[in-house]
Amino acid sequence: MRMRFTAKAGRRMVALAAVAGLAVGATACSGGGDDKKPQNSASASQGNGSQPSAQEGQSEEPLAEVKGPSGLLLRLTSAVRDAGGFITVSGALKNDSGTEVVIPSALSGNETEIINNGLSLGGATLVDSKSKKRYYVLRDTEGRPLTTTGFSTLKAGESIDVFLQFPSPPADTTDVSFQLPLFPSAVIKVSG
Repeated sequence: MRMRFTAKAGRRMVALAAVAGLAVGATACSGGGDDKKPQNSASASQGNGSQPSAQEGQSEEPLAEVKGPSGLLLRLTSAVRDAGGFITVSGALKNDSGTEVVIPSALSGNETEIINNGLSLGGATLVDSKSKKRYYVLRDTEGRPLTTTGFSTLKAGESIDVFLQFPSPPADTTDVSFQLPLFPSAVIKVSG
C-alpha cells in the first residue's frame, strides 16, 4: 500500500521532527540567559484548526480581559509553562460590538517576517519585569508565528479561540505582563 503525503502534511512532519530535536537539545544543554529568540515549532501555526486543544479552565475566571479597538475583547484564560521551554497563552478574541469588525493588521506587529505570513497575533509580547526581559512570539522554521492565524473579520458577537507561544521566563517568574498592539497591557499569572 502506497501512502501519499500532501505538502502541508510533510511540513507538519518536519515541524514535529524539529520539535523533538529541540526538546532533546533543550534537556541536553542549559541556557545561559541570552536574549536570542529560539527556533521552536511546538505547534503548527496556520489557521484556526491548528490550535492546541482547549485547556481546562476556559469557563473559569479569566487571567485577564482587555478591550481593544472597535469592540474587540481579548479574554486570556491560561498561561501554561511547558517542559519544552515555552509558555502557551490561551484565550478567546471576541467581537463585543453590534457590527462586523475587521481585525486590525497592527495585531501582527511590525516585523517583516511575521507580516509576510499573514494576519496573526504575532505582535504580542510577554514582559518579565523581574528579569527585565521581553519575550516575543515564537516562530517555526519557516518564520511563521506560533499563534492563531488565518482570521480577518469577526461578525457581531462572534468569538474565536486563540493561542500564542513564547519562550519561557525563568522558573521563579510567575507574573508577566501580556502586551498586544492596540490593547492595554495585562499582568497574567503563569502556571506549571
